Amino acid sequence: MAEVIVALDLPSGAEALELLDRLPEARWVKVGSILMTREGPPLVRALIGRGLRVFLDLKWHDIPNTVADAVVAARDLGVSLATVHSLGGEVMMSAAARAADGGLALVGVTVLTSHTAVGYAEAVGRSSVELGAEVSRLARSVAQAGLQGVVCSSHEVAMVRDVLPEGALVVVPGIRRAGEATGDQVRVARARDATQAGATHLVIGRPVLQAADPGAALRELQEEATCVSS
Repeated sequence: MAEVIVALDLPSGAEALELLDRLPEARWVKVGSILMTREGPPLVRALIGRGLRVFLDLKWHDIPNTVADAVVAARDLGVSLATVHSLGGEVMMSAAARAADGGLALVGVTVLTSHTAVGYAEAVGRSSVELGAEVSRLARSVAQAGLQGVVCSSHEVAMVRDVLPEGALVVVPGIRRAGEATGDQVRVARARDATQAGATHLVIGRPVLQAADPGAALRELQEEATCVSS
């Protein structure tokens, strides 16, 4: 089974807390750049105070010392899981891993689910790129740096499992229910498929946030992420 993380990609902390009042089954929540910029640490403390585990998704990509200090701040805040961007390099990621000191789990973002092969190649200055090979390459770097796992699309879960150590975390965004629009995420999948492939955590925003009944949507997705045949 995989843990379902509700992505609180909402305009305000008040709206996030109001939504959570309707989601008693929620165990994990994601705080990203929107809410962290608007609300800051007080919201994170409020979420932890509700007994929720917080995934701080800020994709740190900076000089090693700055990223290490950010990791310490997140650890001291009580965050359970956070992201760095693997394109920051092994030196940066290793500094982050040392700063975490076992106080929180860190995962390295590989290739965003919004990227196509053409778009990613343009971004990194190559004539072409095979996304699966690129994700695998970055996953190896993440493992060598001592992080606990990666963030990747469902399409690459099996590939990263081949290069990550046993027990590594594989966090998968871009989860959709059958028939739902993909939006700006082009590499998406059903919760069942991502879990079957080996994901440990599924980050789910719009399928819950935009549902007429968010609680029912979350329960459906949690069941789908749990009931996976071997």
